[in-house]
Amino acid sequence: MKLFYFRFPNGISNFGDNLNPWLWDRLLPGVFDQDKTTTFIGIGSLLNNYIPKAHKTVVFGSGVGYGKGLPKVDESWKIYCLRGQLSAKALGVASELAVTDSAVLVRRLYKQTTTKVNRFAYMPHIDHAILGDSAWKLICEQAGIAYIDPRWQIEQVLSAINQTEVLLAEAMHGVIIADALRVPWIPIFTSTKIFPFKWHDWCSSIDVKYEPKYVMPLRKLYPPGPGVRSSLRYSLKCVKQAPQRFFKAFWADESKKMAIQLADIAKTSKPTLSNEARIEQLTVELEERLQQFKEDMAAGYFDHSG
Repeated sequence: MKLFYFRFPNGISNFGDNLNPWLWDRLLPGVFDQDKTTTFIGIGSLLNNYIPKAHKTVVFGSGVGYGKGLPKVDESWKIYCLRGQLSAKALGVASELAVTDSAVLVRRLYKQTTTKVNRFAYMPHIDHAILGDSAWKLICEQAGIAYIDPRWQIEQVLSAINQTEVLLAEAMHGVIIADALRVPWIPIFTSTKIFPFKWHDWCSSIDVKYEPKYVMPLRKLYPPGPGVRSSLRYSLKCVKQAPQRFFKAFWADESKKMAIQLADIAKTSKPTLSNEARIEQLTVELEERLQQFKEDMAAGYFDHSG
């Protein structure tokens, strides 16, 4: 069985995507190899027309998003749970399959702490982190808040979120982990490359509204286009070709404006946090679905001849 998740080119690490091997290797040790006969789809907006064909396809907590079309769900698919009701509706499957994002299972693997180091921290979307690079640290310093880079290693991001009192973020899986670890959060929207559908999908599962706060975009670096993934090559090319003097002059002005906005949002906005009973209920439900998956494996459901 092969674990399928999005991987950025050039070895770029992204927290939301790389949660997959970190999480599933701990919850399902020894299950995954390079056998493409069965595909396991977990964390991410992966349910699109890019899914590789397989004898059987397992879906556990993923959601609809990106791509230019929906996958064809047939008898070869086994959906244990989806990110939210919007994904279930889009795929035309039973609403009972909508539980929540499987990243919530981090609650069972990472010990929460009451020790807080940062009052506020900001975590941008991966594409924006690539574009802004080290300038984000300057922006956050000017705003008086900590910076969490989605390109950091999993344990470093988990620790940084866990030690923060309130997380401001464009990165949805940063927010999902924050909510799972009981860290209040404020969603940030900076450009049309943020995909509201997946936010509404997940928020529907935890019974909260997606009400992002707007921060001015990095205008000169955000190319027009249908989605973050499709613009990645442009982003990397832009960063590679632009003279350093351009970035210094550009960021000096833009960073001040963004820092002011972030600081104001941090001080005046009411953060969101799902109900403790609700998030625990969802965690238990994910565990029950995971147990069913284990039982199906033991019964040979995913054998090549099954």
